[in-house]
Amino acid sequence: MNAPLPTINADELKTLLQTPDSSVAVLDVRTAGEFEAVHIPGSYNIPLNLLSEHADEVKRKLAKQVVLVCQSGNRATQAQQCLLDFDIDSGSVLAGGIAAFEQAGGTVIRGAQRWALDRQMRMTAGSVVLLGLAGAKFINPKFGYLAAAIGGGLVFSALRDSCPMISALAVMPWNKPKNAPSFLADIPNAGQQLRDTGK
Repeated sequence: MNAPLPTINADELKTLLQTPDSSVAVLDVRTAGEFEAVHIPGSYNIPLNLLSEHADEVKRKLAKQVVLVCQSGNRATQAQQCLLDFDIDSGSVLAGGIAAFEQAGGTVIRGAQRWALDRQMRMTAGSVVLLGLAGAKFINPKFGYLAAAIGGGLVFSALRDSCPMISALAVMPWNKPKNAPSFLADIPNAGQQLRDTGK
């Protein structure tokens, strides 16, 4: 049986970030739009879908202790596994994600506000199911297939632990930040001070 992968709770991360000369690097794996909406000061954004193709550069640049952050912890856990696949075993997942960090009183920076992708997904899936059921009742019974398709998609997402609908929503115009970040260029080389409240 595999040993559990390391996690860190919000209070522990707060303490680390307040410690002078801490070598922790906070790596946020949400989309650029989610990062722009709210993020931990000094954190760096590399969306999960870009992490594997840049893993070698991430390995060269990041400090010894890496904390992976997403909205709730699911994508950060996937990022942790991705880093392990590239022999990077220094990544801990922030348990509960940035939501838990905020609830624990952690400092965050807010920008243009957007719904988190998982919330957008629930709204989209629920709306399509309601549309399919209403269409099946009032227009044509075949509209019921819409609800079945969403149900099947959700089962598939759970089995694969990935969500095609979230991937599609991530590239929608309303989820794009005004100024697209240069993900890796903003990360200093390992050993440099990583905490910067100007981010």
